This record gives sequence, structure tokens and C-alpha cells, in this order.
Amino acid sequence: MAVFFLFLICWAVGFILFAKISLDQEETTELPDVKVSVIIPARNEEKNLPFLLESLKRQSLKPYEVIVVNDFSDDKTKEIAKSFDVKVIDNPPIPKGWTGKNWALWNGYLHSLGQILIFLDADVRLSEDGIEKLTKALFKSKGAISVIPYHKTEKFYEKLCMIVNILGVFAFTSPYERKSKQKGLYGSCIALFREDYQKIGGHKSICSKVTDDLSLGKRLSSFNINIENYLGIDTVWFRMYPNGIKSQVHGIAKSAALSMQLLQRKTTILIALWVLGLSLSGFLTPFLFFAHHSLFKIFLLAYLLYFVQILYLQRYIGNFGIVMPLFHFVSTAFFLFMVLYSFYQVKFTGSVWWKGRQIEVGGK
Repeated sequence: MAVFFLFLICWAVGFILFAKISLDQEETTELPDVKVSVIIPARNEEKNLPFLLESLKRQSLKPYEVIVVNDFSDDKTKEIAKSFDVKVIDNPPIPKGWTGKNWALWNGYLHSLGQILIFLDADVRLSEDGIEKLTKALFKSKGAISVIPYHKTEKFYEKLCMIVNILGVFAFTSPYERKSKQKGLYGSCIALFREDYQKIGGHKSICSKVTDDLSLGKRLSSFNINIENYLGIDTVWFRMYPNGIKSQVHGIAKSAALSMQLLQRKTTILIALWVLGLSLSGFLTPFLFFAHHSLFKIFLLAYLLYFVQILYLQRYIGNFGIVMPLFHFVSTAFFLFMVLYSFYQVKFTGSVWWKGRQIEVGGK
């Protein structure tokens, strides 16, 4: 019975960590007449960029300008951006001490004119009222906001991200992170006022940080600028890694270990509890079945509880189907591998790989 209660506690922690915070809650906010600059860093994004730029053309609130920063792409990224009649700039050579993305975002800002800055990753897509909802939420926050996009997966390897995505959402919707005075931002979709960006020194102030989003949020918080984070659900979504599992591994591993170090300790403990119950039920249940062990029924019940919980969570986090939630130990194993690989890179090599670049951790 004690084992069952341990599982019940671990499982229940998932509901403590998760909060349904959507942009739809901000629909009633009145909007003043402002210029919105959308800035998109793009490095070899020929497969993603057309979807984002097409969605920006259909916005109910038209951006004043859309700026694509071509970050040394060797595919058709630049040509595709130009075909959409947006402002395209080539990222200058990266100075020492900067990461490529921070440098691209900074240069996008230098070429912008809007009072509101919206930074979007190239794999993001928006509903027709996406910019409007982001802007309303920003004015209501009186600070800065970010959105965790709903993950629309297509291939099997993309669904391996299921547990990674769930934990990523937990890291932002945890009650301890929402009440923290040092909040992070989710880098795929960030909106803030130009004057606040300038006040903190923009991405120049965090130029060496691999975790640019979390670091930018904490920088804003240190200036007492309010931060709110939302779930994208039907408003903001993405397909993160359409270019294969190699890019998926590099993309997750580059920040997994570093991001965990920036969470509140209570959040980390709760996440560890949830993963503990998930791992024990996921990995041991099959062995207990074949061993005809007396604890099999308790472990099976815990396994099924996690299955049902994941089905509920994916309504707000990503479309992972039925098979991956049912065999959730596969995605759990992938997550654990990612964490170990990320820690290996950070602790032993001192650098991470992303989009063909070797990035020194912390700019060292």
C-alpha cells in the first residue's frame, strides 16, 4: 500500500506543476495604436520559414514590419524570405563572446522601428489573431510575455519529444516559477516593449548565454519588469524538428542541462518526483508482469494513471497520438538519454552543437 501512495503522490505532482494559462484569457484588452516589429532569426530554415511568413500575412493585426535575419544560411532561406516581401538582413560576422542566435536577434532589433518587439523562431506558426492576442497580453502584463507553442508532430521520431515537451511546460507553469521574482521566457515566441528591451541592454546583455530565453527573462526580472508565460494551444504552435532526429538531439541537448540549473529548487524537486514515478512504473511494470510479482498490479495501475494523465496533458502541449502515451517509457528513456548527453557536453566538452556550430557554454 505504501508503494501505491508513493506512486499516487508522484502522479499528482503533475497536476500541481501544470496550469492551463492561455492567451485567450486576454481577449478583452483594448489596444492602442502601436507599431509591431516581428523579428525572426533564420539559419537554414527553408522548410519552416514559408509557413511562418504565410501566417504573418493573414494577421488581423498587421505587423508594422517583419524582419528576417539571415544567419549565414547555405540553403534557400534568404530567397524564400525575399519572396514574401519582408525586410531581409544578413547577419554580420559573429563577434567573439556572442552566440549566433543572440547576435541575430540583436541585429534584428537594430534594424527595427516598432514600439513592440516580437521575437519568433522560424518554426513557429500563428493563428490569424495571433499577433493581436500577443499584443493584448503584452499590454495587460505591462512587462514582457512569452508563449510555449503547441507542438504539432508528424513523424515518429518527433513524438519522442513527448516527455521533454511536458517537462518543458512544467518548468514554466509550475506555481513556484509563476510566483518567482526571477522568471524565464520561452524563446520560440517572446513579446516585449522596445523601451524595456533597451533598458536592460537587450540581447547584448546576455550575448554569451546559450539559454538566451531564460537568461533574457531573468535579466528583465532583475529590472523589476513583469513577466508572464502562456500556452499557445490554438494560437501559437510549431513543428520543432522537421529535419531529422539528429537536429532534434542537438536541439534538446544544447540547453537541457543548462535550463534545469535555472529553475527554482522546489520546481526541480517536484519534476524529479513526477519523473521518478513515471520511470519506475514505465520501466519495471513489464518485468514485474513476466516475473509474476505481487507488486505487478500496483505498478500497472500507476502505469495506466500516467497514461491517462499524459493523454490529458497533450491536449494543451502537443499531438503525440495514442501509441506514444501508451508506451510512455520509450519517450521517458529518450528524455533521460537527452539529459545525460546534455550534461556530458556541458561538463566534459564545455560546448554544445547546434545547426553546424560549436557553441562554448557560457562563452568561455
